[in-house]
Amino acid sequence: MMSQTNKTPNHHKGIPPYGGSLVDLMVPKDKQKELIAKTTKKLECSDRNACDIELLVIGGFSPERGFMLKADYEEVIKTNRTTSGYLFGLPIVMDTDREDVTVGEKVLLTYQGQDLAVLNVEEKWEPDKVSEAKGCYGTTSLEHPAVRMIATERKRFYLGGGLHGLTLPKRIFPCKTPAEVRSDLPENEDVVAFQCRNPIHRAHYELFTRALHANNVSDNAVVLVHPTCGPTQQDDIPGVLRFQTYERLAAEVKNPRIRWAYLPYAMHMAGPREALQHMIIRRNYGCTHFIIGRDMAGCKSSLSGEDFYGPYDAQNFARELAPELSMETVPSMNLVYTEEEGYVTAEHAENRGLHVKKLSGTQFRKMLRSGEEIPEWFAFRSVVDVLRDA
Repeated sequence: MMSQTNKTPNHHKGIPPYGGSLVDLMVPKDKQKELIAKTTKKLECSDRNACDIELLVIGGFSPERGFMLKADYEEVIKTNRTTSGYLFGLPIVMDTDREDVTVGEKVLLTYQGQDLAVLNVEEKWEPDKVSEAKGCYGTTSLEHPAVRMIATERKRFYLGGGLHGLTLPKRIFPCKTPAEVRSDLPENEDVVAFQCRNPIHRAHYELFTRALHANNVSDNAVVLVHPTCGPTQQDDIPGVLRFQTYERLAAEVKNPRIRWAYLPYAMHMAGPREALQHMIIRRNYGCTHFIIGRDMAGCKSSLSGEDFYGPYDAQNFARELAPELSMETVPSMNLVYTEEEGYVTAEHAENRGLHVKKLSGTQFRKMLRSGEEIPEWFAFRSVVDVLRDA
């Protein structure tokens, strides 16, 4: 671990991918026709399946090389590790209702008219979804979005086996591969990852730019703003609009220490487990540090309104496991906007008796709909314009 006083990078020429090398499962073009000819069945992928396939093929889930076999699936649920001992937050599986898919077959995986990959079916089983829910999400309540997903969206059987990539999904969000992101990162400097799934407002910007000055970050570090673009909570802003806000903001904010990219990942809202999953992925994209917020990837019961996870569960879990990943966490500051000093920590504002200004998400949406002026301390004008046009 790096010293808290000497700001020196904790890597040389980029942190290596998890497992030592970046997995690349893409089959050369001249070999694809022959491979497809050996397939016996086709399976159409869900949006979530497509995200998992893309991350497997491009190395985002390194060192994984395919959908997990039953033993790895069960071990990840129990211990957040594979049978090989590698950390992993959530199991990666291909689901189907097809009874005619058998072990030993090569299956063509398709998505919206594209041939994405070929799966060597090595195992097929009926999962214990109750155990999966309890182990991964800490609850069996259908009020949890991921529990509801595995109970009502994921199909009867899970398939495990090696994967061979054919093409990447066509997306509104142009998703750079880990290799492409790494090629744009500075050598011998830390890279701080910022994960989000909603439009970026002023407080977010203050948060990730201030993270560059944390004690455990090198002096010339950069931040990778890396929003997820796969399925998320139903009440989140649609992907098309999120993409537009990110593009407008990236064009507006000219900061040489910010890199922008999009991640083809489907959110599970799994709290601590999701924090671990995101750290592993960001290490594969070249990040040495990960900003982790209060109640990261948390969610609430739509009936009781109570949180499924404690406010610091994800931070504590990620901080405990970060050394094994050769990474460091950067806890997000609780920033507030004050009339006197702009954005400061809540503790500083309280100690100085500063006047804090607040605007809730509900108020913000109401002001958008009514055409009221949105204060610039809360949101970037470019982001507001995109949301208002919609």
